[in-house]
Amino acid sequence: MSVAVVIPWRPGTSERNAHHEYVRAHLAGLLPDGIHLDVDSGHDPFSRAGSRNEGIRQAATAGADVVVLCDADTLPEPEPLYTAIEAAADGVLHLPYSWYRGLSRDGTQTYLAGAPAADCSTDLAHEWATGGVLVIQPDAWRQAGGMDEGFTGWGFEDAAYRIAADALLGPTVRHEGAITHLWHPQESGLGSPQHVANGQLCQRYVDATGKPDALRALIAERSRVDA
Repeated sequence: MSVAVVIPWRPGTSERNAHHEYVRAHLAGLLPDGIHLDVDSGHDPFSRAGSRNEGIRQAATAGADVVVLCDADTLPEPEPLYTAIEAAADGVLHLPYSWYRGLSRDGTQTYLAGAPAADCSTDLAHEWATGGVLVIQPDAWRQAGGMDEGFTGWGFEDAAYRIAADALLGPTVRHEGAITHLWHPQESGLGSPQHVANGQLCQRYVDATGKPDALRALIAERSRVDA
């Protein structure tokens, strides 16, 4: 099985640049035989949705059977990642974690100094994350419409894609384990016109939850669908 690892990535702050190098090395250690790609779709502002779609395209061109989409600030654990990769042959979306661990600034420094992630302080930890690390076949990604590039900047694109994948591919599968998010200054732009527009677009997906025909119609509205 050929596996591609795609990191949506554009250089930014010193913290984010350092995290990217750490995450890339972590993934190279977990999947030394994988195809490792940093991908930027070129959107302005940077588009996680567009870069994930472009990453899927590049991975498929390179012959990958399964793609691991991993954010540049997020670390998966080995066993749930390997399990998700093997299980992705079923053609649905897999999340190689059941627990999101968002480290605090101090917790990140402690972790990078060598402490186990579970012993480091957090800003946020929960069971309902839908992004960070996604595992899927390229064809399945396309069958669910790809990620909506109408989401600009930060926020909501992961939740919308999960809704589409659940309805068009079958229920997303979680695997027991944790992902660890490294701290950096927030970029969410909470309350900005862009963030509000993203929330409104996501609400359209929420309204179509469990309705394949409604989701296909929503996907068909996009100007760029060929993920």
